[in-house]
Amino acid sequence: MTTKRRASRLSPEERTSGILEAARAVFAERGFSDTVMSEIAERAGVVEGSIYRYFRNKRELLFRMAEEWFEEMIAGDETTLRAVSGSRNQLRFIVHRHLQSIHDHPDLSRLVFQHLRPEPDYRDTRLFALNREYAARVVDVVSRGIASGEIRQGVSPSLVRDIIFGSIEHRTWAFLRDEGDFDVDRLADEVVSLVWEGLAAAPGEQDMREILGRIEGHLLRE
Repeated sequence: MTTKRRASRLSPEERTSGILEAARAVFAERGFSDTVMSEIAERAGVVEGSIYRYFRNKRELLFRMAEEWFEEMIAGDETTLRAVSGSRNQLRFIVHRHLQSIHDHPDLSRLVFQHLRPEPDYRDTRLFALNREYAARVVDVVSRGIASGEIRQGVSPSLVRDIIFGSIEHRTWAFLRDEGDFDVDRLADEVVSLVWEGLAAAPGEQDMREILGRIEGHLLRE
């Protein structure tokens, strides 16, 4: 009786968090198709009907679970990424963290890649917006690198984003199908090395831009 009274005092936010945590555990064990609301309810310690007070159906619950994962990754990386210096190192950090997330959470990766992303209205969902925010970090790094002279002029930041995430998805597909494994550190280094070869400014180009910038600043002050 005491346990039930405590459970009834949980706030809606706490109850939602508990259901999402239970859903994540059940989904990891059962997979997309075999995950059922009744087992999630049992794992969360609620009656099945209670789940529908917070989520309309299984689809909405799984979308919210994936959204929470992306929110965790974005918030968890923000401080560290700001502390990393240099465009190449920042790209390596983003690539490595993405690969590590796939390696640590293949169940959630499969959910997003194979089931939620192909949904007809995916582009209208919060998950799509979070995915864009997550991937936009590459665009930001490349744009800043161009401005600082580390990355050559004429590079398309959005194309670099697509190349990086497209290659990662392709290279990890066998792993997500349980057909092999991959080394996170090695693959991160290989992806960044190949991409950086096409991004890095030519020797002396950055120095020349710095000189021109100083000249321009001097002329503006006169």
